[in-house]
Amino acid sequence: MEIEVTESVSSGDIPLIIKNIRQLKKLGVKISMDDFGTGFSSLGQLDLFELDKLKIDKVFIDDIVTMKKRQNLVKSIVAMSKSLNLVVVAEGIETKEQVEILKTLGCDLGQGYLFSKPLEVKDVEKLFKRDERMSF
Repeated sequence: MEIEVTESVSSGDIPLIIKNIRQLKKLGVKISMDDFGTGFSSLGQLDLFELDKLKIDKVFIDDIVTMKKRQNLVKSIVAMSKSLNLVVVAEGIETKEQVEILKTLGCDLGQGYLFSKPLEVKDVEKLFKRDERMSF
């Protein structure tokens, strides 16, 4: 099981949040930070949350093909995440060009409309059986 928290979690009761996350982790639950880069989290608190995965928000992915500065930002986020032993996911991927750049920058996984729109559970298995786009 995996639970996603947003960056805004870092503006709450930090000791209580850390306690709750530790209890969840003891149960084997993985913790992901969703929409990274859109909130006001403190990078100094990022390691306190014992995350397993960091999901880079779509806002960083949209212009990654045409904006070198955007590529540099994502490269820095990936490097920071890897130094914390986090799996890095790029959100909002819409083109193959984005995939190639994100792979080069070290992203582990990707999600977005290039692969599939949101689906109901019953339709997910069908998608994996018929669609080669599912690999990042």
